[in-house]
Amino acid sequence: MHQVAVFSSKQYDQVFFQRFNQDNKLSFSFFDTKLTANTVELAKDFDAVCIFVNDQADKATLTQLKSFGIQTIALRCAGFNNIDMPTAKSLGINICRVPEYSPEAVAEHTVGLMLTLSRKFHKAYNRIREDNFALDGLMGFTLHGKTVGIIGTGNIGLATIKILVGFGCKILCLDPEPNDAAIALGCQYVNQEQLFKSSDIISLHCPLLPATHHIINQDTLALVKPTAMLINTSRGGLIDSKAVIDALKSKHLGYLGIDVYELESNLFFENLSGEIMQDDIFARLSTFPNVLITGHQGFFTEEALSTIAQTTIDNLTKLLNDERIESEFLLYPQI
Repeated sequence: MHQVAVFSSKQYDQVFFQRFNQDNKLSFSFFDTKLTANTVELAKDFDAVCIFVNDQADKATLTQLKSFGIQTIALRCAGFNNIDMPTAKSLGINICRVPEYSPEAVAEHTVGLMLTLSRKFHKAYNRIREDNFALDGLMGFTLHGKTVGIIGTGNIGLATIKILVGFGCKILCLDPEPNDAAIALGCQYVNQEQLFKSSDIISLHCPLLPATHHIINQDTLALVKPTAMLINTSRGGLIDSKAVIDALKSKHLGYLGIDVYELESNLFFENLSGEIMQDDIFARLSTFPNVLITGHQGFFTEEALSTIAQTTIDNLTKLLNDERIESEFLLYPQI
């Protein structure tokens, strides 16, 4: 039986992996610690490792894994910005992922952030609990008729578009590879400047790559409407947090909703309620009344976790038994 070390695991990971590990094809050992160059020794004597969004598969870590004889890394997510892909390729390490676990889960969370910010559900909830039924300060706006800029029109971006079309929004898109399905829904592909200038809401759904790192920065924020809403449920590194804070302070950005944060690896997925916040940037972001933050929970549904476990187990089983794996699940680091 092949032995797999699962890093950054939580109780729910164990539940779903054990549920779908039928016939005990694989033997999982769950570690709550992140995979880093300092913790990689935990992977010794295993046949493969399974990692998540905040694990670090850098050159030093990958080289150590290779020295242990490990040639398979399974990502239980779609993004792979935390892996040094050129090094993985040079070492001959197979990397598989879950490219589509539940686009609708993230899309619905995205629109949930939009609605909560626009209609102030979170503030109303707290008021009612204190028997305050006044509507002062809860004035919102409708999504109907608004222009929404979607950056990245892959599976999640398209799922978000479908929901927003139902709300009666006009959709502008930015993607180097236009999606015919988005065009069929009436979306218009435009350049970056036009999208930033014209959108009432901007929603990020692109992968984190060198070309998209800090796509939201001082220059692009200078283009947006002062009343604009910015939503990010993709990867934290797409946003320059300091530039966003400046835009919020100067009232040149109307709303911010994020489910990801560029320095989240030391924060998200952990209970830090008894600790002193050490991240001054995050602490500042959380003070704004027009900012809504959730802790990378966009994927967190029964359906998504089921698909993640099933797909990851299938990928690992095939790779560890030298069987063919579908190209969409296997990353070819041709960078």
